[in-house]
Amino acid sequence: MTENTLRDRLAALTPDRLRGIRRGIEKESLRARPDGQLALTPHPAALGSPLTHPHITTDFSESQLELVTGARASVDAVLAELTGIHQFVYHELAALGDEMLWVSSMPCGLPPDETIPLGRYGGSNVGRAKSVYRMGLGHRYGRRMQTISGIHYNWSLPGLGNDQYFGLIRNFRRNAAVLLYLFGASPAVCSTFVAGRNHQLQPLGQYAMYLPHATSLRMGRLGYQSDAQATLAVSYNSLDSYAASLQKALTRSYPPYEAIGIQNPGGDYNQLATTLLQIENEFYGTIRPKRVILPGERPLHALRARGVEYVEVRLMDLNPFEAIGIDAGAARFLDLFLLHCLLSDSPPDTPDEIVALEANQHLTAARGREPGLALRRGAGDVPLADWASELASELAPIAAAMDAAHGGSGYADALAGARAALNAPGTLPSARVLQAVRREGDSFVAFARQRSQAARAALLALPYGPELKARFASLASQSVAEQRRIEEQDSVPFETYRREYTSPTRLGPDSG
Repeated sequence: MTENTLRDRLAALTPDRLRGIRRGIEKESLRARPDGQLALTPHPAALGSPLTHPHITTDFSESQLELVTGARASVDAVLAELTGIHQFVYHELAALGDEMLWVSSMPCGLPPDETIPLGRYGGSNVGRAKSVYRMGLGHRYGRRMQTISGIHYNWSLPGLGNDQYFGLIRNFRRNAAVLLYLFGASPAVCSTFVAGRNHQLQPLGQYAMYLPHATSLRMGRLGYQSDAQATLAVSYNSLDSYAASLQKALTRSYPPYEAIGIQNPGGDYNQLATTLLQIENEFYGTIRPKRVILPGERPLHALRARGVEYVEVRLMDLNPFEAIGIDAGAARFLDLFLLHCLLSDSPPDTPDEIVALEANQHLTAARGREPGLALRRGAGDVPLADWASELASELAPIAAAMDAAHGGSGYADALAGARAALNAPGTLPSARVLQAVRREGDSFVAFARQRSQAARAALLALPYGPELKARFASLASQSVAEQRRIEEQDSVPFETYRREYTSPTRLGPDSG
């Protein structure tokens, strides 16, 4: 695509539409003890019900908080909201003791796999289903893998249709290696994380394992990967092709999961279903099309019935050098990157391209900072550093348009920061992490513990007005009341609920 074509398409986006972009953040973090070990305490009651709270819930583990903002009209607004949620959480944690939020995507010191606590959501059918789903994830992939944490960036632009969102998604997947290179921040892990597993990591002192040029082990073969899901060649050429791919994975039984069974001999539930995916959220990917669901509705049904509402970017590591895991520069760069993906030509994907993109992801995750590393692009190979620099150059007019719409120079500054990092790879987050781990005696846990304690101190030191505390205390109380209401309204046995919820008929009007 020519520079003029990009400028013409950009010109068609009025300042009002650019100001209409909404972005929201979901940020996962493990609760950790001061010694860097996983906190095994229950979800703090003062934070409310993780089943129903709009901003504070848990991800896989009872020990893994997920903090959720609303959809906001500016980067500053969404980061301010995320900061406020962190402040409330930290003040409540401080009132109970000395736990902190682990600032790294790769986990803290973990206990044996079977003692990592699953999230608990009460006695309602929907609450039990959430816990059973997590039990299934543990059986399928192991609980250690599920403790990996990240940031999801939810993004929408008014006036887009399904085809435009899927064109954006295809281009995002094509260029995702650039984001992993720029923002990957998990090149090392605690040695306990890989104990007993096959891996290609090298020792870094006694307590850490790493790859010297890694960017994001979280997004590589040790992270959210699955041999079972590798059999899925999901096409993003249209909503119909995407939905058909997921439909197959959600309805076709998978023999290794049949062997696990729905229930164990004692009657306890092992998983929600024996299909390749229990539910839609089990499908791993760097980006997803999303739609807010109605109570009890399946996500695939919502997409089929009402179309794509926003995209969820899923490849961002927590930045351990930022108290809330992400800074304004990264968020603004994501805005520019997503607009570039939207405005660029987006040919259909092919099975061969899908395979090549997965290989690019794994290469970048494991070797992204390796000098001269080349990735597949189209019919040839391109050095990753050149690819990233080329894309950054194409973002300049988009940054100018966003600054013109929003005022200031925030987007130009974000782009300048990314270009500076590309010119000095030693300043990339993944390189900085390795430098800091070495300073901490080659101990990943010592590094992440020090950064976590610094984040805790910084957030507790911010002004904390009574209105912020009162607002979140009220939300916590309301969430507990809502959980109780849901539990009181249940009218069918859990097995009936499970069968109905996982039925193919719930997957949407085109399901067969």
